Amino acid sequence: MPNSFSTTIIKPVNVAVVGLGFMGVTHLRAYLDNPMARVVAVCDGVRLPVNGVLTGVAGNIKKSDDIHLGPEVKVFRKLEDLLAEPEVQLVDLCTPTPLHPEQAIAVLKAEKHVLCEKPLARTSSSAREILQVAENSPGFLMPAMCMRFWPGWSWLKQVVAEATYGQVLAARFRRVSEMPAWSRQGTYSGGNDLGGALFDLHIHDTDFVNHLFGRPASVFSTGVTSPAGAINHVVTQYNYPGGPAVYAEGSWLLTQGFNMSYTLHCERATLDYDLARGADALLVTEAGQPPRVVKAEGTDGYAGEINYLVDCVANRRPPRIVTARDGVTALEICEAEEISIRTGAPAKL
Repeated sequence: MPNSFSTTIIKPVNVAVVGLGFMGVTHLRAYLDNPMARVVAVCDGVRLPVNGVLTGVAGNIKKSDDIHLGPEVKVFRKLEDLLAEPEVQLVDLCTPTPLHPEQAIAVLKAEKHVLCEKPLARTSSSAREILQVAENSPGFLMPAMCMRFWPGWSWLKQVVAEATYGQVLAARFRRVSEMPAWSRQGTYSGGNDLGGALFDLHIHDTDFVNHLFGRPASVFSTGVTSPAGAINHVVTQYNYPGGPAVYAEGSWLLTQGFNMSYTLHCERATLDYDLARGADALLVTEAGQPPRVVKAEGTDGYAGEINYLVDCVANRRPPRIVTARDGVTALEICEAEEISIRTGAPAKL
């Protein structure tokens, strides 16, 4: 007698990575570790694998190891040639920001899914053009807002949403780095067309503030602007009438290294994360109790976001943790921060 139920076999998602710099290599490693993803193609105008081997690349950390993709992975120099490949289902764009709108729209019009590195575009108007195409395409579009998936940060979203320690009274976020190597080498040193630390680094915290508390009524920001016009240090107060009090600092002015942290003061506890503490990064302190370490699950947000999107594509389920509209909203808030810095006045949203 046949079984009374059927089992659906989910096939691996065929992936192509476009842009093989530091972030492209980071994404490739995550796909190669995911049994539900199959890297079938890569694309870069300059840097390509040789005999299936992609040499290591340097970023803000030491040089990475080589990646062995295998000889079966197809290699392209032009995106339009890659998009002609019918087996490619998901295209991961790890290219410079100015290329995102044209490339993301091309991928969506080819009816493929897109993971696009942040920011989605340099301006919210360009991002809205991408969104309009995405809303009429069978392909999913997800901006790579990795902090929504980062261990200790995804945990924070849950405890705030559930009011585990009561309501949030005040929140502080900090993300500081030395000038990225690719900026010193020229890719991101051209001026304000690339947005500086405000749009490349600080946007993570702006997005996460929106993720936790929603769109602020206004922002008031101060900052440091480079001679070329890029904002490379920003401190922003996000205005939420009735609370909480929320601010964030982002910078490329650190002499060396990188750190990220947050502190939330809730009604019944203080939640404090500092990357510098390593395995003890996340501490919860409740009244009358010593601080306790919370061990956040997961590896990093890059793998988290990629694994999530691959699962969405495999199961034909649109992304919900981060959406294309979230990518637009983050840009709208960052643009208000930019206006505030340049005018010295609060900017409404």
